[in-house]
Amino acid sequence: MKPELHQIFFKFSPIYKEVTWGGTRIFEFKNIAEAGACVGESWEISGVNGQESVVSEGEDKGLLLSELVAKYKSQLVGNSNYNLYGDHFPLLIKFIDARNTLSVQVHPNESIARQRHDCSGKSEMWYIIDAEKDAQMYIGLREALSKEEYNVMVSEKTLLDVIERHTPQPGNSYYIPAGRVHSIGAGILLLEVQQASDITYRIYDFDRKDKNGNMRELHTELAMEAIDLNKTDNCACTPLFLTEQTEQLVKCPYFEVRKSDINGEIELHQNDSFTIAVCVEGDIELNATLNGRTEKMELKCGFSTLIAAAATNIKVTGIGKLITATT
Repeated sequence: MKPELHQIFFKFSPIYKEVTWGGTRIFEFKNIAEAGACVGESWEISGVNGQESVVSEGEDKGLLLSELVAKYKSQLVGNSNYNLYGDHFPLLIKFIDARNTLSVQVHPNESIARQRHDCSGKSEMWYIIDAEKDAQMYIGLREALSKEEYNVMVSEKTLLDVIERHTPQPGNSYYIPAGRVHSIGAGILLLEVQQASDITYRIYDFDRKDKNGNMRELHTELAMEAIDLNKTDNCACTPLFLTEQTEQLVKCPYFEVRKSDINGEIELHQNDSFTIAVCVEGDIELNATLNGRTEKMELKCGFSTLIAAAATNIKVTGIGKLITATT
C-alpha cells in the first residue's frame, strides 16, 4: 500500500551554481544575506539526475525529489506524469543572473539526448525579471545557414553576427526549443523553466578561461549535429489571456507556463498534474485542500514551492506576481 499524502506544499533547498559569468543578484532578489560573488544559477526545483533537489522541511525533509515522487507517485505528480516519467521529475526551475554574457550555445533534442546521454532533451523558456538598460539577448538565426556557412562562422568566431538580438524588458518571455542557438547577455536576471536536463553544447565562449586559467571547453561537433540552421521567425512569447489576471506565456509538449498578477485572490486549477509556483514580485499566500484538510503557506519574492497534484481548491492571495509551471 502506498503512503497517503499528507502535505500539499513542498519546499526544497536551492542549489547554487558558481560560474565565471555569475554575480550576486539572485541573493539580492531573494532578499537574503547569503552571497557568492559568481553565482550564476539557483536551481530551485530540479529533477536532473545526480543534481536533484532535496526537501527542506516537513515530514519528508531530506528526501531527494525522485524519492519523494517514488513515495507518493500520482498523488504528487498526477497519473499521466507518473505513467510517462515514473519516479523521474520532468522539470528544472532556476534563476539565472548573467553578470557577463553567457556562451553561445545550443541544447540537444529528445532523440539526440537519449542516444548520446540517456536523458531528456532540453527545451526551455525565459521570463525576464530585470534587465539593465540596453542589455541584449541572442536567440535564433536571422537567416538560414548552410552547414558550410555555419562552420566558417564558427571557425572565424563570427556566428554572433547572424544571431537575432533582442532588447528584453521585465515581464517579457521567450521560448527556446531544443536546437535553437542562443545566449543570455550581460545585465539580465531571469527565471528559466526547462526540461530536466543539464546538457549544453558551447559553440563560442569569447575565449574565456576558467578559474584555473584553462580555456573553457567547446563542443563544436556535437553542436553541429544538434543545431537548427533554419531562419528563426519569432522567439518572443505572445501572452494568451486566460482570465483578467492570468495569462499563458508558453505551452509546448514538455511544459506550460503561466503568469498571474495577484491583487486580491485568484484560484489555480490543476489538471492531473503538479504545479510549481514561483513568486517573482511581492509576497503572497497559498491555500489549498487535501482530503478535507486545508493547508496554507507564505511564498515570498524569489521563492518557490511544488504543489501536489492531489490538492484541490487552490487559492492565491496577496499582491504580487506568480509564475506557475506544469506539464
